[in-house]
Amino acid sequence: MGRKGAASPEVLRGTDDGPSVGSVSRRPWPLGARVTALSATVLALLAFIAFGVTREATTVRTPSPALSRPATAPLKPAFTRAEEAYIQALWPIHGEVERSTVRLSLGKIFYKTNDIGKADLQARVDKALASYRTAETRIAALQPPPSFERAHDEYLAAVGLFQKSALEVLKMFEDGNDDHLLAAYPLSQEGSNKIREVGARFWQDEFPPN
Repeated sequence: MGRKGAASPEVLRGTDDGPSVGSVSRRPWPLGARVTALSATVLALLAFIAFGVTREATTVRTPSPALSRPATAPLKPAFTRAEEAYIQALWPIHGEVERSTVRLSLGKIFYKTNDIGKADLQARVDKALASYRTAETRIAALQPPPSFERAHDEYLAAVGLFQKSALEVLKMFEDGNDDHLLAAYPLSQEGSNKIREVGARFWQDEFPPN
């Protein structure tokens, strides 16, 4: 589809998929801030996608054999049965969080490049927010072993940050100010960082050390 000029005002019309929005001028972000935010988002998406495509939905992998590690690297103890059970219970929830985050992040990029409209973006935000709330309820119902209590709390905190980010984006549909996208970005980025830290412990093959 053809792209509109970044500085040209755009008349946004309501559709059946979202509330009507009056004539709103989409103010372009400053070039440096826009490029920085979009570049960082793309990098985060690549990390998420690389993680998802190398996993099977119901498989939890154990640490790599000793032969694949440097001779001087200490071997980590194998997960206990309780730890394995918790990781397996968390995995499908994590998959939903991952897919929602990727889809929403792509929606933000497509919106800023004029490839989707405001109604389409709002539909993505609403769906992601519902997914995060469901994930929060499911995670809170899990019983982590004592060794995983901190990781459990960190994952819950990450989902909470994703919810706050989505709620911040929703404000733009109330006042027409696209700057809420910039304000929402640090929240989602912090949430992604927390999940990566948890994933480096639970799914070591997908989150290798730098």
